[in-house]
Amino acid sequence: MIVRIHETRVADMPASGRKPHGRAGLAALVRTRRRRLDLRQEDLADLAGVSLRFVQALEAGKATVQLDRVEAVLEVLGLRLTVEPVPR
Repeated sequence: MIVRIHETRVADMPASGRKPHGRAGLAALVRTRRRRLDLRQEDLADLAGVSLRFVQALEAGKATVQLDRVEAVLEVLGLRLTVEPVPR
């Protein structure tokens, strides 16, 4: 399966043009969206009800982030997480 993160607007895609698949894509998308919304990591953490350390780990693509917290961060950023099968 592949995880895709959908934004509310295509114009907010990461500048690299990389598709948001997996941890690295999620990290880049969260960081890009946060910056475009002019939020500091501390602001995002407060709004999402998570720790600053969690936001930093998420933006670094750490494998240990918890899905419920990821969803809280994505909600603040106006993003949605979906899972779909990978064509084989």
